[in-house]
Amino acid sequence: MTEPTPPCIAVVDDDEALRDSLAWLLDSVGLATRAFADGEAFLAANPDAFDAVLLDVRMPGLSGLQVQQRLNERGTTVPVIFMTGHGDVPMAVAALKSGAFDFIEKPFNHQQLIDAVQQALAEHQHQRAIRERLDALRERYDALRPKEREIVVLVAEGLTSREIAARLDVSAKTVEVYRLRAMKELGAGSLAELVRLCVALGLVGSLPE
Repeated sequence: MTEPTPPCIAVVDDDEALRDSLAWLLDSVGLATRAFADGEAFLAANPDAFDAVLLDVRMPGLSGLQVQQRLNERGTTVPVIFMTGHGDVPMAVAALKSGAFDFIEKPFNHQQLIDAVQQALAEHQHQRAIRERLDALRERYDALRPKEREIVVLVAEGLTSREIAARLDVSAKTVEVYRLRAMKELGAGSLAELVRLCVALGLVGSLPE
């Protein structure tokens, strides 16, 4: 069996000594790294290919905040951990509000940084799994017959089989057959689960708290 590919962390900082130090540190805990001296080079290297990014706030050219903005504009979901000097904390807080995973003040404790990276990787893996499950669910929903999709939404909106039958001008028995077939295809074991799947797909509004 082939060894699994280790997660790869992008290290974006204009300080070469710091880049080398971080590469050594992350390698020591089994993580791969790729270093970039500026934000432009990182953005040109397909950020989606990385599992997390350590990003300096202040750099020549694009600042870390500008790099983060470009990532957000692209819809990139890689978790960003900012590395900041003491005076950059207000900027780091602004970055958190824009979706950054965390920020660490320089000089930082090695274990603190490793912990932050590991937490970011775990969150990234969790979010990726959610997206993959949702994509698979969307494919199953799209594969339903048009009438099945229509009935599924009406069920999720709270209509009874009789009400759906009257609206679609079919028998209640037909509605039940379509509903049960759609539930099987979507992997919903109950009406409550069917409703939750429809909410996840954005077919109906969120359930009340």
